[in-house]
Amino acid sequence: MRMRMRMRVEEEEEDLSIREKDEEIMEGGNLKKGSSKDELFHVIHKAPPGDSPYVRAKYAQKDPESAIALFWEAINKGDRVESALKDMAVVMKQIDRAEEAILILQTFRFLCSKHSQHSLDNVLIDLFKKCGRIEEQIELLKRQLRMIYQGEAFNGKPTRTARSHGKKFQVSVKQETSRLLGNLGWAYMQKPNYMMAEAVYKKAQMIDPDANKACNLGLCLIKQGRLNEATFVLEQVQQAQIPGSDETKAQKRAADLLTEIRSRQSLPDSIELLGLSVDVDLLNGLELLVNKKGPFGRSKRLPVFEEISSFRDQ
Repeated sequence: MRMRMRMRVEEEEEDLSIREKDEEIMEGGNLKKGSSKDELFHVIHKAPPGDSPYVRAKYAQKDPESAIALFWEAINKGDRVESALKDMAVVMKQIDRAEEAILILQTFRFLCSKHSQHSLDNVLIDLFKKCGRIEEQIELLKRQLRMIYQGEAFNGKPTRTARSHGKKFQVSVKQETSRLLGNLGWAYMQKPNYMMAEAVYKKAQMIDPDANKACNLGLCLIKQGRLNEATFVLEQVQQAQIPGSDETKAQKRAADLLTEIRSRQSLPDSIELLGLSVDVDLLNGLELLVNKKGPFGRSKRLPVFEEISSFRDQ
């Protein structure tokens, strides 16, 4: 026990010394006089200072094959294994080796802590999407949703720290739930299964609405020939009634979809039959959930995940 406590103290002191070193190097966002670019590298790329295999791999990322070899060396030597696995997978994806990256992550993720499994899942979901492995993407998204329902993903807390492009920020249960449902809806669209996608997008919009998911919902409705409903949803984006509607990209996409609707209205009714397969149990489960009091204020467990986890995809 004393040894563990001493190790934790040493780790905290090391982290503190790194932060202090970063502060010494950075002054007003610029390189301090007398500091080199090498000293600043670990600050910009969120890599530790030094000459370990992982740090050298980060330096070598402009040469993917060299970086991959160094990431392997880091993994074999136990040098920031989680970061090395994730960064190597990203590099492999960039050079069209995504299938190989999937196999590596699935094989070696046992080397990483339980706490890191969520971020590894996020990398896998992205790789499954890249490779067109839609069923596996859907199953992994459902697993992440189930973990939130069971209180595992956030460790019982209302928020958790996430990182994007090197910046940390707080994500709430509501935001993460809506994000995962949005990704699940998009995956169903790729099957294509537009009715399932519609049901999931509607639930996501009830939890934490945004313009991008509204446009995707509008597309689901267009694919089912429900043009009046799609018009109503997309006009909400054009009229800036939904968060994120003020972004140029959202406005352009809504306008493009409305143009498609007008072109379809002059043609005979057309419905994409591939998008009509649906799991009735899922729709019934979501409909029941709509009539329940919102779960976010009263519990870390969200009933929607229990419903989704038991549905039989068609």
